Amino acid sequence: MNEPLPLDHGHLQKLVTADLVRPDHLLGAHVVTENGVEGVRFGVWAPNAHHVSVVGDFNGYNGFDNAMQRLEFGFWGVFVPAARNGQRYKFRVTGPDGRTEDKMDPYGSFFEVRPATASIVWDQPFTWADDGWMAHRSAGFDRPVSIYEVHLPSWARRDDGWFMNYRDLAHRLGEYVQFLGYTHVELLGVMEHPFDGSWGYQVTGYYAPTSRMGSPEDFKYLVNHLHGLGIGVILDWVPGHFPTDSAGLAKFDGTPLFEYADPRKGFHQDWNTYIFDYGRNEVVMFLIGSALKWLQDFHVDGLRVDAVASMLYLDFSRTEWIPNVHGGRENLEAIAFLKRLNEVVHHMAPGCMIVAEESTSFPGVTTPSPFGLGFDYKWAMGWMNDNLGYFEQDPLWRKHHHHALTFFNVYRTSENYVLAISHDEVVHLKKSMVMKMPGDWYAQRAGYRAFLALMWATPGKKLLFMGQEFAQPTEWNHDAGLPWHLADHPDHRGVLNLVRRLNGLYRTRPDWHVADTKEEGMLWVNADDVDNSVYAFIRRDPVGGAWSVVVANLTPVYRDLYPVGVPQGGAYRLLLSTDDGEFGGFGTQQPDLTAKEEGWHGQTHHLRLNLPPNSVLVLAHTGETVVSDER
Repeated sequence: MNEPLPLDHGHLQKLVTADLVRPDHLLGAHVVTENGVEGVRFGVWAPNAHHVSVVGDFNGYNGFDNAMQRLEFGFWGVFVPAARNGQRYKFRVTGPDGRTEDKMDPYGSFFEVRPATASIVWDQPFTWADDGWMAHRSAGFDRPVSIYEVHLPSWARRDDGWFMNYRDLAHRLGEYVQFLGYTHVELLGVMEHPFDGSWGYQVTGYYAPTSRMGSPEDFKYLVNHLHGLGIGVILDWVPGHFPTDSAGLAKFDGTPLFEYADPRKGFHQDWNTYIFDYGRNEVVMFLIGSALKWLQDFHVDGLRVDAVASMLYLDFSRTEWIPNVHGGRENLEAIAFLKRLNEVVHHMAPGCMIVAEESTSFPGVTTPSPFGLGFDYKWAMGWMNDNLGYFEQDPLWRKHHHHALTFFNVYRTSENYVLAISHDEVVHLKKSMVMKMPGDWYAQRAGYRAFLALMWATPGKKLLFMGQEFAQPTEWNHDAGLPWHLADHPDHRGVLNLVRRLNGLYRTRPDWHVADTKEEGMLWVNADDVDNSVYAFIRRDPVGGAWSVVVANLTPVYRDLYPVGVPQGGAYRLLLSTDDGEFGGFGTQQPDLTAKEEGWHGQTHHLRLNLPPNSVLVLAHTGETVVSDER
């Protein structure tokens, strides 16, 4: 456990000047011994409050027993000898208008299960067993990163419908993710939040895992267990906005404190939430401290920062807005905050990855500060929209949208990208992934298998939302567990087998991941066969020399002995066919896979391939020597 810092001038000064002191070591509730007396020291930031007291189980929620002392810089503190670990508490804050509200602790490490809102004094030991993992974790751009996105409350439920405990989930989820071959899980909805329907994106407890599924130690057990299986953990993190719930951060000291005061800058009309005031050092340190808490204390390996575009632009989804000092639309304070966040995190939690969900063409998202924002990765929202738009087309019309699938290659090295098919794509009447595909049930599954294979073969890290790995036919329902009975049905099991095979290729073949962020990682062989909707490209490892050929036929038409240029003569072997019977296909047989000496598509040789309908083939030269680059 980290020893809490004293509430003295030196530490307060470091906090308000945005030094690297973690604010949760100073504020919140800490079990301590002062002058030989055991108790709890409470600290809170409420500069405009007229009076603050701490109320809880230890004083019968009497606001007069434990009044807090006003300290420098707007901080308040008190030592309560009667308080003990495990007791509930709130801060009773009287604002300048005389109104009094009971508030959750912004730095609370544990909370009551919703709808109750009390914070809980919590100081429990936990023994980690992941020293080796922590010493070698890395954001490594040349490493395979394949992410399984999970909403824990709805991944699986208990038989009585209640949430599973983190410890139970650790074993079930870990075994499943390990079987499928993912390198990471990404958890949304983990930080404490009052409303289930927000999926965890309206956070009230930025320093606490939600108590719906157990204690902080239960959550640590989950992370520790996954690390023991070689699986990294990424959390969705929401520094862009927070809910208007009166018990939370909203108007915390009776005035806009964590949020901008002017609603044209401080209120999201779309989400009915407040926007953090990135111009206040205390707010910046509150958020950076939250990030460090998860990465350092909970051993989390990365954060996916939600809704970055809403932070970057002052006119984001609004008609009335306040320009910056230069008259522009960029939120300069938010930009400075994101740069500071990434600088501090990479310094104090080395090896962690910070990923931006940024939906615009804002330059330099993954360029290091000071010239860029300093993120490690950015979600490829353009790739997602172009590919989904193409695959949703009736195959008859795909030739009119042919270059929707080639356009990503124009800009794919402008940032370090994650190819993400997230929860956002399978809710709100958007249909599940397999049901987006046109045609009958067989055609839908064939099209979806082809989509997945192209996604894994395209340069970029990977992310797929839960349920889509077994072609869940219904949209995601956050109030129920996944329809796991479908995963054993042959139609769905075939897609699951394909995802497992794709992860295996991606992790073990260096040509599929080493140059994910480099131009040399991919070479188009045939990008212009518009009439046949056929594509062919080569994935390459420019260092080790491994390469493979990827061929896609994206119409329901069988193409016999289709010529595909290859750079080397001799025999080839089929690494993958999405038409394989194991995946739910027909198992179309290939001819003699010996390259002909006649050049084709600008290559020195060519193969003649039987292209099944709506399929992807992956081939490699039989003479290759591939050393697995999985780490």
